[in-house]
Amino acid sequence: MIFKKVSWLIKRHPFLYLTRFKLLSKNSNLEGIKGIAYNQINLSKDIPSNFKEINEEIFKDGKPSDDFEKAKTICLWLQDNIKGGPGLSEPSDRALQIMLEGKGGVCSDLTQVFNNFCVINGIKVREWGTTRAPFNREYGGHSFNEIYSETLKKWVLIDVSSSLLFYHKRDEPLSVIELYQLIRANEEVSFKTFNKNKPLIKNSVERNYLNPDTIPFLICNYSNKTYDSVLRYTRPLVPVFVSHFFIFAIGKSYYYSFPLDDYKKIVS
Repeated sequence: MIFKKVSWLIKRHPFLYLTRFKLLSKNSNLEGIKGIAYNQINLSKDIPSNFKEINEEIFKDGKPSDDFEKAKTICLWLQDNIKGGPGLSEPSDRALQIMLEGKGGVCSDLTQVFNNFCVINGIKVREWGTTRAPFNREYGGHSFNEIYSETLKKWVLIDVSSSLLFYHKRDEPLSVIELYQLIRANEEVSFKTFNKNKPLIKNSVERNYLNPDTIPFLICNYSNKTYDSVLRYTRPLVPVFVSHFFIFAIGKSYYYSFPLDDYKKIVS
């Protein structure tokens, strides 16, 4: 109980949250994030075996040749088979198991397992998060993915939590950068889900994406193998923030890259 209270304070107390946020944040630009992908440091051979077993189930009826269609198939299967629950701080194989048992999983957990499925299917993928500027303690943020479509020759935002895509005038789905450039130019954007089994919660979409104070950041340098190794040997005996600080201290932590905004304005 004491560990849980201390962990909550480290993650949720505004001063400590902002301090951690500042340590992990870096300003960038569009050119600086152009080639960044989760696949750069996460190889298929390093993804836990249960992902590959579940992957057979996901594509039991055949695998599309198009990267975008493969990503949508993974997304639909995860949304239809994971009901969600409390956030997890577990190695990815254990997290996947817990989520499929219906015992947990928030948006950041879904984006992480989606990353791994994309890697083993040869889909170029990366993960984004959002915050608010100035810092809004009532808004917890949101996590989502972006995949590179070889057919469309562009990055495409895809939200695994709701099988969500964004559009502007044309039928071609938007990238993260395109979405926020349009929002900031007061251009109208539309959105829709490609999951016919579950209705879209429009208020959630507006809250997580369309609020004018929303700022996107790219999550970079996340080594699934590194975090799995540390969490596997430290959880549950050691609070998760201690495990993450250890990875930060040895220089192998992920970081947040801000291509459109100055992160210092958030924490000032």
